[in-house]
Parts: sequence; C-alpha cells; structure tokens
Amino acid sequence: MKKIFSLLFIFIGALISAQTAKPQAKVLPSKPKLVIGIIIDQMRYDYIYRFWNKFGNDGFKRLVNEGFFCRNTNYNYVPTYTAPGHASIYTGTTPAVHGIISNSWYVKNTGKGLYCVSDNTVISVGTDSKEGKCSPINLLTTTITDELRISSNMKSKVIGIALKDRSAILPAGHTANAAYWYDGSVGSFISSTYYMKELPQWVKEFNKRELPKKYLSQTWNTILPIERYTESLADDNKYESKNKGETKAVFPHNLPELMKDNGGLDMIRETPFGNTLTKDLAIETIKSENLGKSDATDFLTISFSSPDYIGHAYGPNSVEQEDDYIRLDNELAELLKFIDTQIGKNNTLIFLTADHAAPEVPAYLTDLKIPSGYVKANQISDTLKKYLSKKYGDTLVLSFSNQQVFLNHNVIEEKKLNLQQVQENVAAFLQTIASISEVITATAISNSSFTEGSRYLMQKGFNAKRSGDILINYSPGFIDYEPTGTTHGSPYSYDTHVPLIFYGWDISHGSSSEQVYITDIAPTLAMMLNIQFPNGCTGKPISFLVK
Repeated sequence: MKKIFSLLFIFIGALISAQTAKPQAKVLPSKPKLVIGIIIDQMRYDYIYRFWNKFGNDGFKRLVNEGFFCRNTNYNYVPTYTAPGHASIYTGTTPAVHGIISNSWYVKNTGKGLYCVSDNTVISVGTDSKEGKCSPINLLTTTITDELRISSNMKSKVIGIALKDRSAILPAGHTANAAYWYDGSVGSFISSTYYMKELPQWVKEFNKRELPKKYLSQTWNTILPIERYTESLADDNKYESKNKGETKAVFPHNLPELMKDNGGLDMIRETPFGNTLTKDLAIETIKSENLGKSDATDFLTISFSSPDYIGHAYGPNSVEQEDDYIRLDNELAELLKFIDTQIGKNNTLIFLTADHAAPEVPAYLTDLKIPSGYVKANQISDTLKKYLSKKYGDTLVLSFSNQQVFLNHNVIEEKKLNLQQVQENVAAFLQTIASISEVITATAISNSSFTEGSRYLMQKGFNAKRSGDILINYSPGFIDYEPTGTTHGSPYSYDTHVPLIFYGWDISHGSSSEQVYITDIAPTLAMMLNIQFPNGCTGKPISFLVK
C-alpha cells in the first residue's frame, strides 16, 4: 500500500511540474492602449501581391503575415473619391447618410461650389494662408473616433494627420483633440481654430526642422537598380505626365531644380518623401502626445497621401508608383518598429486600408485593344444644354459636376414643367452618349430600393439634400481626365477593391475572401472597443474578426 501511495505522489508531482513548466500564454490587455488607422490614398488591392517580392519583411509583409487580411474588401457606393472614402471608413456609412458626396460639390441653395472641409468660421493656425480655414463641419454623422471620445468621457486622445486637409480632418471627427495637415506655401503642418488657438510647441519644433526642404534637396532616383522594376512598364513611356522643366517623365527626377516651377515645397506631395514626412509626424505625434500611455484608449488616424498624387501623374504601371510603394513599405516598417518599442504590438490595434483604388491608364488599354477611352465633362454638359435649349427654350442646367446634373427648379416651376419628366428626358438623352453606361434620376433613386449593381452603388452615394437631379456613370475603362496618368471615382472593381488588414491587439493571423464592405470597419472597431457604433452607421461588424 505504501508503495502505491508513493507512486501516486510521484505521479501527481510530475503532473504539477509539467503544468508549472508549460509556457504561459500572454495575457492581453482588456482593450488596446492605442488604435492606429492607416489609409493609403489610391492603393489598389493587387499592389500587395504585385510588389510582394520587392517588399522587406517588416512592413506590408509583417502586417499580412502576422495580421488578418480581408482580401475581398470593397466600397459600396460611388463616387470613389478621397473625401467620401475617408468619411465612410470612419463613420461606417455611405455618402447617402454622412453627406460627404465628393471632394467638392455644387450647393443648391447658394449656387456655389463647396469644398468638403471648408469652414469660413475658423481661422488658420500655423500659417497666414487660407489653407487652415477647415473643419469637419460638413460631416453629418459621428465617427468611430467621436464615439471613442464620448465613451471615455473625453479622456481618450484623438489626433488626425495627413498631407491633405480632408484626409486629416474627416477621420479625426468632430470631437478630435487635433488634426494637422500640410501647407506647401510655408512647408509646415498647420491646423485651424476649430481645434486650437495655436500650434503645440512640439509641432512648432517639428516644423522648425524644415524636413520638406531637406527631402526636396535630393534627387528622386529609384531605391533599387531600375532594371529590377519588372512589375512596371518601361520607365520611358507615353502614358505618364511630365513635370514642368522635364523633357521626359523618367528617372532621375531632379527635385531641387524641378520644385522651382512645380509648387516649391508643395511638390513633396508628388514624391515618396511625402510619405516619409507623414511617418515622421506620426512618430513625433505618438511621442509628444504620449499616445497609448493613459488608462483610456487613444486613436491616431494617419493618411499617406503621396501615392494618390503619384498615381494621378504617372499611373499604376509606372516605375514611379512601384518605387513609391517600395519606399512606403520601409516607412511602415519603421513605424511598426517604433510602436514595438514605444507601446508594444499587443497594446496597439492597427488597421490599414485605402480610400479608393485606380484604373489602368486608358491610353495604355486602348493600345492593348481593350475598350477604353476619355470623356470630357464640358463637352457632355454643352451637348446637354443645347438639347434642353431646343426642347424647353432654356438650358435648365445649373451645374454639371461630379457626374451629376443639377437642374434649375425655379425655371422648371416658372415654365410649369413636370420635374420628374424633365429628369427622365435628360436621363434618356444622356444614355445615348456612347461613353456613358448608366443614368438614373433622383426621383428614381428616392422611389426605389436597389440591392445590387451600379444603381445600388449610385443610390448609396446619393444624398437627397446635396446630390443632383441626374447621376451618371461612365463606361468601364473610360475616365474624365488627361491622356496621361489616371484618376478614380467609378463603381468598377478597379476603383472599389482595396486592401484591408487588421493587426496587433487581439488579432489572430489569417485571411478571408468573404466579401467585406468598407463601411464594416467602424462597427468592427466599435465591437472590439465595446463602444457605440457611429450614429449613422449602416455597416456590420466583420464576423470573423469579432469574437
């Protein structure tokens, strides 16, 4: 019996030793210390794969290999522009609800154009120019960043940064502690009195370093030997725009010489060094504001704007854009490394996505015998006005902008015309133009409920108070732009399909090809943070990310 008890004690002891020796799982904090939203302006989904072999291990690859990659993420409205994209990501809804229907739009009551973040009630801070007269005043709903501030009784810090004003302001929301954007006329980051009376001392010190001047004092050459850029067209091709002072759009780009005739210090936007400057400010913001160091969760919104400027000028198949993304990969690697040491991966929740993607240059597609081409909005507008003048004795058109027709309702009433009939006649006429694929009236949008296709996307981008009387889409492969470079704004996958990666706090490695909408990001974050959805939210939490 003693022998049996001895063996039993030995067995129990061994079990206890085994349990004690087993490595303990890391205990995650109940909530992240810091959330970082990264938007890359004009990033196509396929760039992740196209440039994969050129990326290092610590930027995009680290996010994909250690995070969760939603491979089928799409925009669920048109137009796919910068301001609606940033607003939709952070509000969890579409322009139909949040009201940012474009970067600028025609205002029916005033008869004038309105820039999306324009606010004449505020004053520039950090510059004497008008570049700071901006705020989120035109955004009609709360953002996930607003809801975080409200949930913490305003203890959470929220700061937005970007080269573009709209890309800093809209994600940060109405209640942000600060938003900073770049004014090329002074080569500094600025803000407005909506947020503060003067720049914090650390921002003043950052601006005193004159980093834009430093970065533009060098020649932009490829970071790798140019023969390695096999994912792009030849550097010397006819599909790219030239800077003033250049005979060809080829490397090297002599920035010290070119900046004289190409916007001075504002030219940094059109180079990869705009990304470097943004990353520099992001790191300085985290350090100087002690983000992630309090009991409340903080939120930093970052938008890398330079890929959009470079894409517009050179197109998606250019060596310039490939070099831009290889360099951006290095910037992300440096940012992630800094977060490791400053806050820790397990304390930081990061998501990365894009505000829109971009099509191929139509001239290139045409040379490949793929249907494509260019449209001129002015020509369409003139043709429409002639038709209406002949039919009704008046053009009836107040504005043709953002692929929308705004009709003069006063004249229509004076002439005792039927508004719906006029809209339908305009739509029928526009539908005869070869480069236009889809036309829909405001009346049809208001009286219908579409569930798929381009009309569904048009309806989600239609705001009853701000949008026009008739909305149009151009045919696939057709854009309203110059014959070099590219633009965006369509309902087609080349503009709507973007990457989405979650990384860090409580994010398991994996990927999914299940369809996700861009409006699902904000409610997913809300579930992770245990806070309210933004008040206009129409998206749904991503089920495989929210446990």
